[in-house]
Amino acid sequence: MYLIREIHLSSRQTYGSPRIHAALLKREETCSKGRVERIMKKFGISAKTPKRRKPKGSGIHKLPVAENLLQRDFSPLGPNKSWVGDITYIWTNEGWLYLAIVIDLFSRRVVGWAMDKNIDQKLVNRALSMAITHRRPASGLISHTDRGSQYASRSHQELLKQNHMICSMSRKGNCWDNAVAESFFKSLKNEFVYFQKFNYREKAKQEIFEWIECFYNQRRIHSSLGFKSPVQYEKAA
Repeated sequence: MYLIREIHLSSRQTYGSPRIHAALLKREETCSKGRVERIMKKFGISAKTPKRRKPKGSGIHKLPVAENLLQRDFSPLGPNKSWVGDITYIWTNEGWLYLAIVIDLFSRRVVGWAMDKNIDQKLVNRALSMAITHRRPASGLISHTDRGSQYASRSHQELLKQNHMICSMSRKGNCWDNAVAESFFKSLKNEFVYFQKFNYREKAKQEIFEWIECFYNQRRIHSSLGFKSPVQYEKAA
């Protein structure tokens, strides 16, 4: 029970029985999934559940959009072959804070991000520029996003062109075409954001940065990666 509680706390109380069971196996502890579930239930140990809030807004625009070249191929053979990008929102007492991210599909690692009170092309360009600076991808990388005006903007398309990237966009109204980014935002909010109260945007930025870089990329295990974190998966590969 003590190991289960330790793993649960180290996950920021976000792991359910499957991930805790996987973490126990990594420590060479013999324990079935059923037993882990029973112990957690007995001692009231469970993954946190969220509350939700949404901003108002519209994504309607008349800018050109790209075809869906990714075609839900979320498992490239190596890093820096295909990235996905998206934007989400976090409430603070100062108003909305918008977060743009870029994820490498190979390892699910967040390789670029940017936060600001404004949701515009500058936000997504900063996130993409960060990813380019850190990863130095070769020509031909597919950059997949939704059809939002920020991604369809001339400045973002020019940034892709300058770095020899291929633009791909989800079909209209189809969130499953960008499921990995959606899954990341779900984890961020359900496991962290919905349990915080941010008085200031700067405080939210600091804590979200820590969650992404110190917890999600480095430590949070993924069942799709063989219960490794993104950084561990890249090192193993």
